[in-house]
Amino acid sequence: MKINKTILVGILFIIIGGMLFITNVLNPVIHPITHLFLMGSSKGKDIIFFAMMGFFLIFSQLFTRYEFNSKKYLKISIVLGSITLIAGILLEVIFRYQMVIGLNTIFMSIGKSISSTSILHTHLLKSIFGEVITNIMGPFIESEINTGVGLYAYIPEVAKLVIILLPILFITLLLSVRNKRFVQTFLLSFFASCLLIGALDGGMFSTPAITGICGIFLIYRNGECIEQLVDHIISGRKICENCKIMPPFKNKKDLIIVLIKRYAPYIAAALIILLRFSIAIIGANTDYYEVDVVNPVEDIELNDFPIENITHEQNKTVYIMNSDYNEMELLNDLKIPLNNSCEYYTLSWNIFSYLEPNHPLTNTYQELKN
Repeated sequence: MKINKTILVGILFIIIGGMLFITNVLNPVIHPITHLFLMGSSKGKDIIFFAMMGFFLIFSQLFTRYEFNSKKYLKISIVLGSITLIAGILLEVIFRYQMVIGLNTIFMSIGKSISSTSILHTHLLKSIFGEVITNIMGPFIESEINTGVGLYAYIPEVAKLVIILLPILFITLLLSVRNKRFVQTFLLSFFASCLLIGALDGGMFSTPAITGICGIFLIYRNGECIEQLVDHIISGRKICENCKIMPPFKNKKDLIIVLIKRYAPYIAAALIILLRFSIAIIGANTDYYEVDVVNPVEDIELNDFPIENITHEQNKTVYIMNSDYNEMELLNDLKIPLNNSCEYYTLSWNIFSYLEPNHPLTNTYQELKN
């Protein structure tokens, strides 16, 4: 095996991943960068990202004597990745049907660890992966790394079949990075790592999943053009006619077809993002928060929260709280008094709580709702 720049970059990424695992020295430098595409980022996701990036880059240079139709495997990866992301959302629907909880709620488990999941950001598949990793190397996993194992006891059985799609997707992505020049190999390794992380932690509507699946689609459609563009920027090489922003066309119909093919990845990303915000807006409850605490202990103290009403049912207590609270802050603040004080709890979501009070978007939504 000949050591080239691709392998050297891959080794560098693996070294960074290893350093992140054993020390926090690089965290202040790494987190602000990975935060942009890993949806908030965390130490666990950072470690997996750098390790996978390095592995993809190194593997792309192995077994070069064998012929692989990387384009075919790239196409398979797009299809398989899309199925995996859609299946993750369907699992959330099945999970909520089995648990008899609303689709527009955030589920919080209390047990081995506090873990959350929702249709907008699912962690069901992550809990299976976390259970396996915890059993293998539990003592070496730092407490700040959330493996999602708290959800494992609640996942539908079919989730254990869906998780099999991830190693298959990993293999097809490995085969798709071969026989490409450095720019395409690097970008495809980046998008592949994002897709696998997003499918595992966040699901179809998460930033890494959208980045990953649309990025792979982008390389499939326009990989060679991107390579040519980089060559043009670095060395001034001429870009072929088919790779220019406005490619050649014979008539308007031909132009529309060419533009759709060229910009399909961006259209796909826009549609997924639009769907995400549509679901978040339709499912939002701006009037109040509903917190359902299941099998609570008798002495729960929630006096510091803006409770407007409390009702007791057979196995749960329902708290109605003021909607002025920021959703994320409320979710995090509830962890403290409810930890080890119930079996699990759910929280209705409100995307508008992230906006400033009396924001025009919130007022418009209220008017339409009324």
